[in-house]
Amino acid sequence: MTQRPAAVVVLAAGEGTRMKSSTPKVLHELAGRTLVGHAVAAAQSLEPDHLTVVVGHGRDQVAAHIADVAPTVTTAVQEEQLGTGHAVQCALETLPELTGVVVVTYGDVPLLSTDTLRALIEQHLADGNGATVLTAELDDPSGYGRIVRGDDGAVHGIVEHKDADDATLRINEINSGIYAFDAEVLRAGLSRLTTDNAQGELYLTDVLGFARGDGRRVGALVTDDVWQTEGVNDRVQLAALHRELNRRITTRWMRAGVTIVDPATTWIDVTVTLGRDVTVRPGVQLHGATSIGEGAQIGPDSTLRDTTVGPGAEVVRTHAIGAEIGARATVGPFSYLRAGTRLGEKGKIGGFVETKKAEIGEGSKVPHLSYVGDATIGDGVNIGAGTIVANYDGVDKHQTTIGDHTFVGSDSVLVAPVELADGSYVAAGSTVTSRTEPGELAVARARQRNIPGWVERKRPGTATDEAARRANARQTKDDARVEGSDQ
Repeated sequence: MTQRPAAVVVLAAGEGTRMKSSTPKVLHELAGRTLVGHAVAAAQSLEPDHLTVVVGHGRDQVAAHIADVAPTVTTAVQEEQLGTGHAVQCALETLPELTGVVVVTYGDVPLLSTDTLRALIEQHLADGNGATVLTAELDDPSGYGRIVRGDDGAVHGIVEHKDADDATLRINEINSGIYAFDAEVLRAGLSRLTTDNAQGELYLTDVLGFARGDGRRVGALVTDDVWQTEGVNDRVQLAALHRELNRRITTRWMRAGVTIVDPATTWIDVTVTLGRDVTVRPGVQLHGATSIGEGAQIGPDSTLRDTTVGPGAEVVRTHAIGAEIGARATVGPFSYLRAGTRLGEKGKIGGFVETKKAEIGEGSKVPHLSYVGDATIGDGVNIGAGTIVANYDGVDKHQTTIGDHTFVGSDSVLVAPVELADGSYVAAGSTVTSRTEPGELAVARARQRNIPGWVERKRPGTATDEAARRANARQTKDDARVEGSDQ
């Protein structure tokens, strides 16, 4: 079992000017978490004694976000961005004196995994290092600091690209900037940092040189997964990392027994859960706390956020937010399920239907072209096409209750607040404003009245008038023929 680190420090104070955004860089999202959220999640799984995030640019926003998603994590403020060494100093000033391993990572490296951090700690301890750096080997290491090793395999130095000679530039092992330190080595090294460099900053890499000068071994763990060392500096890199993370997510779910017809057009957040034998068709996005039950079929062209789908349900071309879809229920196509929608087992929400705060019972159907808001619908109910639950009076929202096995005819308006009792009917085209009793038929419409000759008088010369005249002429001929045959 890996030793728990004394602390993990996540550096997240940078401005990220290349993002060209009013949002702090580390609060940009991919796959359901912010960049810093990914970093915190990976660090939390190590179960460190202390986990602190160093904030600076947009610190109020970043600190508030961390307090929301990870309330036990502390923050330290770097008032001025004076280098990585200074950022770690700011973190340690907020913590008690540490003994053991301190891990330093970054808030903009979203694919870095807990397993890799754990392996870094294990190698650090196994080799008895004062410091251990996570490295990777790149075909094109341009721009990165190079790892210079000795004959014993230990790290003898880290040379920045701009300072490297031709021989050093041929080295393809690069520094990720992610470290495991002995707490005493880190503390001593930080105290000796100076700004005597071109940038006038305190460099964390200098701590490795101090450690080696003090006789402590500096080691490295080479990862074969270069993506885990990639940071986000602009939106192009953000998109590339999102694509790679999504590829990993879809691959993991397919290996777990989920059919994903087209992974390239399927986007799944890290917070989503999928049951066995789920089928996900092209053009699907699954976000937030969405959970899909065993054997359900989703898509094509559906977006679900914070939505629960029961086993065996089918959801087609649907947008759902904060909804619950029961087992073996069907939804879509072109449905919009807003927050508070709860569809019972074997229920149906059909094409071009919008629901909001609607509880729809087992086996009940809202098949097409309807709006149902702030309503409780019992079991076995049928809502006819074009029905509107008029829940808003311009000031307040009101509740509608529809009892079990009630039938609402097409093109009806239920003006809330209203209650339809169990086993009642509403005639098609009715506007219902008052309660029905069990077994009653509600008819709320005017009796039809036909006015002869209206088109001839009010719309003379129109195509409608001509059609009516032709029809009348035909009818006159037919009547005359019938009359002649009777004589």
